[in-house]
Amino acid sequence: MFHKPIIGADSRRVTVMQGQARASNEPGVSFTTVLGSCIATCLYDPIAMVGGMNHFLLSEPPRSSGQGVLDEHYGAYLMEVLINEMLGLGASKARMKAHLYGGANMHRAMLKIGTANGAFAKSFLERERIPVMHADLGGTDARRVEFLPTLGKARCRSVAEQMAPQPVERRPRDTGDVELF
Repeated sequence: MFHKPIIGADSRRVTVMQGQARASNEPGVSFTTVLGSCIATCLYDPIAMVGGMNHFLLSEPPRSSGQGVLDEHYGAYLMEVLINEMLGLGASKARMKAHLYGGANMHRAMLKIGTANGAFAKSFLERERIPVMHADLGGTDARRVEFLPTLGKARCRSVAEQMAPQPVERRPRDTGDVELF
């Protein structure tokens, strides 16, 4: 079935990739992403007409990774980045509302990463007192999300399995031959 786009001809579409957060107060901008076990958090302030989207791979770094590690793939980092970008555009945290998408458990043999990601996002927003207006989390299907940040409107569709993002193999960063003392 064909779905009519939620944006018009004078619009600008911005793809939010894994590890990114984007915010805008420009009418006609739409954010879009494709999710598997990842989460997209869409926040908006209906009074300031500012909104944004992030796309995170995992909720938090493992405890063994050490203190002070900032990695753009983690929700703990990207949630703060998104809120701060929106505040910089005139939003108020007290007026922010949220939509959550993703968190699928697409591969039976893998850990329930999607479930953990969704639980983290809901818990984070609850701690920050940002109400979730809509959530489409869990299941086994990938999703394509389109979000109009100034209006707080979103559309989420299931995606065929072959179009879904595949798990990313993360390798430790090469530290080179530098010795610190």
